[in-house]
Amino acid sequence: MDWVTIGNAGNAAHTTGYGAVGYSYQIGKYEVTNAQYGSFLNAAAQTDNYGLYNENMSSYGISRSGNSGNYTYSVTTVLANRPVVYVSWFDAARFANWMMNGQGSGSTEIGAYTLNGETSGIISANVEAQFYIPTENEWYKAAYYNAASQTYSLFPNGQGSITTADANFNFSVGSTSNVGSYTNDPSSYGTFDQGGNVTEWNDAVIGSNRGTRGGSWYDFNGSSALASSFRLFGLSPSTENFDTGFRLAAVPEPSSMLLTMLAGGAMLIRRKR
Repeated sequence: MDWVTIGNAGNAAHTTGYGAVGYSYQIGKYEVTNAQYGSFLNAAAQTDNYGLYNENMSSYGISRSGNSGNYTYSVTTVLANRPVVYVSWFDAARFANWMMNGQGSGSTEIGAYTLNGETSGIISANVEAQFYIPTENEWYKAAYYNAASQTYSLFPNGQGSITTADANFNFSVGSTSNVGSYTNDPSSYGTFDQGGNVTEWNDAVIGSNRGTRGGSWYDFNGSSALASSFRLFGLSPSTENFDTGFRLAAVPEPSSMLLTMLAGGAMLIRRKR
C-alpha cells in the first residue's frame, strides 16, 4: 500500500470548519483496490463470519468459490486496480485491524478497533491504532489543503474548478476507473481520486451514521459532490453500496514517530479525538 505523509501540523481549519489537524499522519495515496481487498478476503474470510464479502462484488471484480470454511476469492485481472466497492464501514475497520495485526492470519476483531463480532452501531478507533479509517478532518486536509499557500482549494485537484478530464464523476462513463488514472490531478499532498471514482468512508459520527466524502462516478450531483463545501448526512455503517469504498490512514513511519515522541515528551502520537 502506498502512503502519502500529511505534515504541517496545527494548520487552521477551512471556512467550512473542517481540515484542522494538530499532528502529522499518513493517508493512502490511492483507494483500497480489489487486489488488496481480495488478499484480505483470502486471508481472513474462509468462513466469512462477518460478511466481508458481498455477492455483488462479483460484478465489480471479486468472485468467491467453495463452501464456508474453505472459501477462496479471485480477482478479475483487468479490474484488480479498481477500488473495491460494496464494503461497509465495518468491513473497512476489519481491514484496518488486519493490517495492524500483520495481515496473514492477523485478527480482524481487535487492534485499531475493538469489534468482537459487532456489525452495527458506532465503534470508536482505539487510541493506539496504527492503521485506521481517516477522521473527517484528516481526509479533508489531505484532499483540499495546500501547505505552501496555507489555503484550501475547492476541489481535490488543488484547483477551484474540475472537469471530467480531471476526475471520474461522469455518470455516462458507467463505472469506476483504475486508481490513480488521473495522473495530472493529484491533491496538493499527492493523493489521487479523493474526488470521484468512489465515495469514501471516514470516521465522522453523524447521528447513527458514519461520514462519507468525495463523490463518485455515479453521483448525480456532478462536480458539486467533489467540492470541499459538500457534506452529506453520511451512511449507516453497515451500508454496502456499488459506489462506496475507502482508503486508510496511518501513524507516521517509525523514524518520524520516534522524533515526534522525543519532541512531545513521549506523548501519544495521534490526538485524533
